[in-house]
Amino acid sequence: MSPRSCLRSLRLLVFAVFSAAASNWLYLAKLSSVGSISEEETCEKLKGLIQRQVQMCKRNLEVMDSVRRGAQLAIEECQYQFRNRRWNCSTLDSLPVFGKVVTQGTREAAFVYAISSAGVAFAVTRACSSGELEKCGCDRTVHGVSPQGFQWSGCSDNIAYGVAFSQSFVDVRERSKGASSSRALMNLHNNEAGRKVGHALKEKFDGATEVEPRRVGSSRALVPRNAQFKPHTDEDLVYLEPSPDFCEQDMRSGVLGTRGRTCNKTSKAIDGCELLCCGRGFHTAQVELAERCSCKFHWCCFVRCRQCQRLVELHTCR
Repeated sequence: MSPRSCLRSLRLLVFAVFSAAASNWLYLAKLSSVGSISEEETCEKLKGLIQRQVQMCKRNLEVMDSVRRGAQLAIEECQYQFRNRRWNCSTLDSLPVFGKVVTQGTREAAFVYAISSAGVAFAVTRACSSGELEKCGCDRTVHGVSPQGFQWSGCSDNIAYGVAFSQSFVDVRERSKGASSSRALMNLHNNEAGRKVGHALKEKFDGATEVEPRRVGSSRALVPRNAQFKPHTDEDLVYLEPSPDFCEQDMRSGVLGTRGRTCNKTSKAIDGCELLCCGRGFHTAQVELAERCSCKFHWCCFVRCRQCQRLVELHTCR
């Protein structure tokens, strides 16, 4: 192997380790509750946090349950949005939570970083507005005057605090000294995009822009790899590498494959057996499904149903 190839391999390894560690805090979602964190020493035992996040935990003990909820929301939303795709946001009980998929600069990694930062911002914002946190409350700067001259104000969601905490906690590794790699720039961009357009991330995933690092003045920036594409905005997702097809299991890359996945025989979309099974074909089996039927309302006040069985066809990828 040439010296240049060795250097490139080393860089890729460093970026992979860096990128995986940057999302390790998502392991908080695996905890049933961190509400019992009442002492600073407990923060040291939380798996997946880097030292600066541990320090933030110690200074913001009451916020950590919101961070945990944010991580859970991110994983749940990811799995819901991608439930019918080849990559379906499967998680592991080890680090990183999403496996080695997040170590590559793909669309999938872009989505994970965006949805996780959005999840923390959302959860902390809601905790502020509901009075769970002493450090913040609802946003009372939102007010106005009706056409009839009536002055109104309310207790709006404190979005500013939620976004600021997400930036401080989620972005801490990328914003550390010396973190100026192209992958760090990609992560920071997608984190911020998630906080701005969390509700539309699935659409942003399909329209993500492939970028490459380039020197712009005295700093490095990410620009579209294809010069014919228009520049991405702050709300767009960006990625550095094309995604694998996710068809076959490859544990070295964190790809579980689609064998055994349930598919839709009649669909021509990505959830259809032809695309989801990658042309390998599928098995069909008759399974018995239990469901409620013949439900009746009884006064007062409950509903009583019968338990019915019916046979349905289940299609799974070969």
